[in-house]
Amino acid sequence: MYRDSFSSTEDPENMPSKLRNLVGSHKLDIKIHLNSKKQTYTTLDKIDGHVTLTPAVDTSYDSVDIEFVGTSRTFVERLTTAAAVSGRAEAFHQFLKLTQPNLHRYGPEDGILKAGQNYQFPFVFVVPQQLLLRICQHRVHSPLIRDAHLQLPPSFGDRDNSGRPEGLDDISPEMTSIRYGVFAKVSKVKMSSSDEPSIVSLGSKARKVRIIPATEELPPLDVKEEDGEYLLRKEKAVRKGMLKGKLGTLVMEAAQPSSIRLKHHNNPDFRASTMATIMLRFDPNDETCAPPKLGSLANKIRVHTFFGSSARQNFPSKNGALLDLSQGMHCETIALSSRCMANVEWQKCDPSKPETLQRRDSACSLTPATIPAPTATYKDGIYYTARLLVPINLPENKAFVPTFHSCLISRIYTLKLDLSLPAGMGGNMDLKVPVQVSSQGNDGDASPGRRESISSDLEQDIGSGDSHDSSQFFEPRMLRVPSATFIGRSNIGSSLPSTPLDSPPIGDDLPPGYTPYAAPGPDNRGRRTSYGFY
Repeated sequence: MYRDSFSSTEDPENMPSKLRNLVGSHKLDIKIHLNSKKQTYTTLDKIDGHVTLTPAVDTSYDSVDIEFVGTSRTFVERLTTAAAVSGRAEAFHQFLKLTQPNLHRYGPEDGILKAGQNYQFPFVFVVPQQLLLRICQHRVHSPLIRDAHLQLPPSFGDRDNSGRPEGLDDISPEMTSIRYGVFAKVSKVKMSSSDEPSIVSLGSKARKVRIIPATEELPPLDVKEEDGEYLLRKEKAVRKGMLKGKLGTLVMEAAQPSSIRLKHHNNPDFRASTMATIMLRFDPNDETCAPPKLGSLANKIRVHTFFGSSARQNFPSKNGALLDLSQGMHCETIALSSRCMANVEWQKCDPSKPETLQRRDSACSLTPATIPAPTATYKDGIYYTARLLVPINLPENKAFVPTFHSCLISRIYTLKLDLSLPAGMGGNMDLKVPVQVSSQGNDGDASPGRRESISSDLEQDIGSGDSHDSSQFFEPRMLRVPSATFIGRSNIGSSLPSTPLDSPPIGDDLPPGYTPYAAPGPDNRGRRTSYGFY
């Protein structure tokens, strides 16, 4: 019916292609080439290459911009009974922007790109170690929060940016994404009808880059007994069998293990793993009761992703995400392994012997090999202890990212250790232990390892040189104030003013590049720069 009303004599099915050819005939072709074939970059890695411009017709331009950009994006679905509160709240944060300088030297002097010719503009970026202070200026409850927010977050929520045909699963929900990329843009300044200059984009191109920054292991968490997020100690009454008397009380206790180090991206043989230690203590009902037989020990890792539509002022928690409508949480549990513990050897301890008195005051000691504290039913008699070593190996089919906390997104991990007992003896016992995931860096051109090797080479050169040359270093020199030409606008030694925790953030506006927004409306007309990464 609609095809008959088309008055043109041309085939209407070919019209879309003709329109595309008409529009694309004057398009400026932009290609971004990276010199390295790395699939993943890390801290202090060099990202270099060039941007090639090929115009279809003679094109006049004013500027070429090449930037290395990092952005994060979140949205939270607010489902409430009140229609005015329900809806989707979104946030966008540009936390990194590095600009390649002096690109005008590589373009034509007359500012006109000739048709059919290729123009190359080189660029070099280095993945920074941390972000600038101005990126996180919102109110926080502790300086540790701000330090965590100024660390470079990993690439997150992009299954296609991996170089693998099957994609990449980093266990991230669709509500979150952190992406890096090289962005190229060609612009021209034109005068509007009101004689005001305006910048018009002639073309742009973006190429995504996967970043996994190098992170160090942080101190263990200070877990309180009343904390419901983790459980480091558990007691259970053990019976002799179904409908039989009490055998004793079994204590299961663990401390936070060392961090799981992610493998070096250039070393496929390295496996991300750590070792958890579980200490068992059995307080028998009487001296004739032997320790119980153990079943299997299953270990799982629980992945927690916290996100929000507003900047977070504290470290995330499950209770906080449930009470705050601007925050969201996504959890996923991954089974790691299961081992039989029936042949565990119990050690009999006699408190009358001084060498066995290894008690402690705290039930949550950070020393994994310490004997757990006695239970309330302990009668100052003999007791039994056992030590379980649990290897923790991350699966290869998942792309784990380091533990991190940014202004909008956080990722933490928890180990779930489940110990089963024979039927009729009391059921299972489980612990929830925090664990960190960290990442090691590469020895690139800008890495500390590379700098140390250069420094050692310089020291060798100095040591092998003439003693007369080296002695000049210790000769007295005249010190004077430099001239104003060399001082310039230096502000070395200045620092940010100290602000109380309860004071408003620095400045009346939001941090640069930070834009929370909800549904479009008269009160929500903020501008947001799109880099084509989404």
